[in-house]
Amino acid sequence: MVTGASAGIGRATALAFARAGAHLALADVDAERGAEVAAEAAALGVRSVFVATDVADEAAVGRLVDATVEEFGGLDFAFNNAGIEGATAMTADAARADWDRVLAVNLTGVWLCMRAELPAMLRRGGGAIVNCASVAGLVGFAGSGPYVASKHGVVGLTKATALEYATAGVRVNAVCPGVIDTEMVRRFTRAVPGSEEQLRAAEPVGRLGRAEEVADAVLWLCGDRSGFVTGHALAVDGGYVAR
Repeated sequence: MVTGASAGIGRATALAFARAGAHLALADVDAERGAEVAAEAAALGVRSVFVATDVADEAAVGRLVDATVEEFGGLDFAFNNAGIEGATAMTADAARADWDRVLAVNLTGVWLCMRAELPAMLRRGGGAIVNCASVAGLVGFAGSGPYVASKHGVVGLTKATALEYATAGVRVNAVCPGVIDTEMVRRFTRAVPGSEEQLRAAEPVGRLGRAEEVADAVLWLCGDRSGFVTGHALAVDGGYVAR
């Protein structure tokens, strides 16, 4: 199951799972584009369904997991990726509504998804969950308080949940992407002249990341070769947080 599957890292991960032979339940608030990604995945030879879902809506998340189990008989892997960036503002100038929405989607949404996914995985005898945090879950960025707080929260929630289910066969990890060439980043670079060059210069490897590189990390965290990895926040960031 992949949330936020209509574009960027979510789309890349959904297609990577499909190429690996996994059947897919995809979710997003953008129903049209989400259905297109489901069709792309199906064209790769797997079963794929799309369920329009706002991850901040508890009932909608429940319907998503129920539909997944009904369609496929269970749930083995989940990538809780849905997220929004929110407005850029200093804390004293930030709007309460922006704080509430960013936390609702980025943090509460992950919690709601895991709360629904875990029983399904336990019935299956185990599974793997990967939550999408960010380098903003490892370090701070001025002007992005709600986003940074939400992603730090995802890292902490991941660690707590991993400890809770470590002996139950469910591994829980997070990926922490750096600046990845996605629509979210492009919205920022279009709005701030010269920012793309600054972002590239800030990356030790000298380039932006690719969504497919994050997808590869997600698949590794879900696979058998990472069987001794749980509670980990994996930076996929071109070395950004190593400085």
